Amino acid sequence: MSLLETWGEVLQNRNQNYLKGAAILASASIFAKIISAIYKIPLFNIMDAEDAGTFQVTYNVFTFILAISTAGIPAALSRLVSSANASGNTKLAKRYFTVALPGFILIGLVAMLIMLFLAQDFADFMNNSSATTGIRVLAPAVFFACIIAVYRGYAQGHENMVPTAMSQIIEVICKAVFGIAAALLLVHWGYQTHIVAAGAITGVTIGLGLSVLLLIWYKRKMDRDAPVISDSVTMDTRSGLSIFGRIMKVSIPITMSSTFMSLMVVIDSRIVLGRLQTVLGFTEAQASAQFGVYALGLAIYNLPFAFVVPVSVSIFPAIAAAIAKGKKDESQIIMQSSLKLVNLISMPAAAGLMALAAPILLALYSQDTPLATNLLTVLGAASFFVCLQYITTATLQANGHERISLITFPIGAAVKISLAYFLSGNPDIGIIASPIGTLACFIVISALNIIFIVAKVKNRPSFRKVFIRPFLCSAIMAGASFGIYRLLYAVGSGIFAANRFAVSVYLAIAVLAGVCVYGALIIVSRTVTMDDMKLVPKGAKIARLLRIR
Repeated sequence: MSLLETWGEVLQNRNQNYLKGAAILASASIFAKIISAIYKIPLFNIMDAEDAGTFQVTYNVFTFILAISTAGIPAALSRLVSSANASGNTKLAKRYFTVALPGFILIGLVAMLIMLFLAQDFADFMNNSSATTGIRVLAPAVFFACIIAVYRGYAQGHENMVPTAMSQIIEVICKAVFGIAAALLLVHWGYQTHIVAAGAITGVTIGLGLSVLLLIWYKRKMDRDAPVISDSVTMDTRSGLSIFGRIMKVSIPITMSSTFMSLMVVIDSRIVLGRLQTVLGFTEAQASAQFGVYALGLAIYNLPFAFVVPVSVSIFPAIAAAIAKGKKDESQIIMQSSLKLVNLISMPAAAGLMALAAPILLALYSQDTPLATNLLTVLGAASFFVCLQYITTATLQANGHERISLITFPIGAAVKISLAYFLSGNPDIGIIASPIGTLACFIVISALNIIFIVAKVKNRPSFRKVFIRPFLCSAIMAGASFGIYRLLYAVGSGIFAANRFAVSVYLAIAVLAGVCVYGALIIVSRTVTMDDMKLVPKGAKIARLLRIR
């Protein structure tokens, strides 16, 4: 029996537990990702552009090392523990944890020491020497993250999503509260750029450290409350090294996929910062400030993705269960509805960012420069394709084609890095080369994913149905929002003012009007259906209330 079929049977037998856990995890994930994106807005208002650039470079290095160390283990351990429990071998499920924990503690220690002792080398490689202090501050965070990954994977394998959800919430709250507080104090005390950026990132380390303590407590509670079951399956006699090898075999493909994307960001940042200095003649501080303006747009560009991740997480087991039961039509409906739902979320968000880039930046950061506007406009377009590649990758993985990302991701990365190199040396483009490369990268990955879905997936979704209507509704919504904003600005600036507060009010009204227009359009045009709403928590009730069929 394949791993996909085993996972499907587990879901059949424990459907209610899974649905409850998935709802908990989805809610926590949305909360965590929104806070993670939003907290950078007040943070970047506290710091100047150079501080923001150093902060972003530091975080890119941390994300890359974190991806290498931990990206695949939660999913791998979750699958293995779940499969062992499904076959009645609870002793093997526990052994996976006891083998994985010391192994990843060692990996975490090595990664932490690398960050501590090679921090200056990493910073120099990124063409931003100011990032050294921040990289050292984040070194313990990688160690904590390795431990967290094992505990989360073990709990998820038992269909207990509460530990993961609660640790995500603790992590993101600490990241926001301690990061903003540290930045405020350090700016007030007049510290230099590298100290301010390092202080702003301390919340990550503190949050992960507290999450470790919380997960240890949850693990002990799970073991204490677990029913005593007579294990009739013979204890697995393989060595701990063999068990660890099995864990790594499952986790490495996932880790490699995540690492490609993180490595792409690191290399892209290095190339752009280097080309700004060597070709365009910027100083390191000036290049960091340009990168800081880019970071302002990144904080907003990541918001639509926060709403897409829970959908992608939920479709894997749902499709697996449908395939295991031999319900091909059901798997097609799930794939089609999930893809449409992602389009319904990401298309209007992308269109809105592009149409209202200038007032958004003015309202959030007091930034009204053409450079900042152009950066966010390109990032707005890219935000849709980031979401599209994520859901199409999840669709391929759910159908047993998880290795395809090892082909598509490197191709996308090569496109991004090539464009970053050739365009960043052009004085008319400069830092804008980075978001242009991001846009091109995710267009390529999305297109390749769709080609593979058409070629490899039976009962594939109808792409015509999931793209055309959401696109038309989003385009009309963006036009309406832009028109309303321009009208309010033209009338209001003559009577009241055109300052940051006034622009924020005009923008809020325009966005609210756009949401109402879009909501009416997708219902009247029957773009959204009952099948689509079933993928949303309480979606069926909302659909009945709105008379969606």
